[in-house]
Amino acid sequence: MIADCTALILAGGDSRRMGQDKAALVLDGKTLLERVTATMQAIFPKVIVSVRQLRSGVEVPQVCDEQDAGGPLAGLIAGLARTDTRWVFAVACDMPFVTQAVVAQLATLRGVHQAVVPLVGGYPQPLAAFYATSALEAMRASLAAGDKSLRGGLKKLDVRYVGEDELRACDPQLRSFFDLDTPQDFQAAQQNSKCA
Repeated sequence: MIADCTALILAGGDSRRMGQDKAALVLDGKTLLERVTATMQAIFPKVIVSVRQLRSGVEVPQVCDEQDAGGPLAGLIAGLARTDTRWVFAVACDMPFVTQAVVAQLATLRGVHQAVVPLVGGYPQPLAAFYATSALEAMRASLAAGDKSLRGGLKKLDVRYVGEDELRACDPQLRSFFDLDTPQDFQAAQQNSKCA
């Protein structure tokens, strides 16, 4: 268990490209939200779900965005404001293959940084990343300035980026970072799950 951290699962997106609520999609008999929740509960003593409005049937505490239409940054801010631990591990509910090994590897790199963020395909993965609660005010300032992007918020923090070579040591195919944005992604996830 990573005792000084709360897992924050972001499940408040529009799911526009998917055409339906991603959190409720069923993969291997569990919804995507249930899958990610189960993985996080095996690693962290506390798990909360960030939503725009409360979801029924969710058995872990939920936190609503402080600002409407603030995107995932608003969800992260709400989670950072709600937690009583020094760190939050933020993960999207549409990342069904995130592994305990990857999370544990990222946790070892926190040190004095305000965030630990994987880099996959040259792009930051801010929704599979650690954030110190000390990052809260910088994130709020970013959103207040009109920048709703998590990547924009990262520019205001001391970030330890983690490259693919480091990540492949515990996730050779980088499956942890496969997220489901479209129906085609979901079909690929169903095939991927059968092959795993």
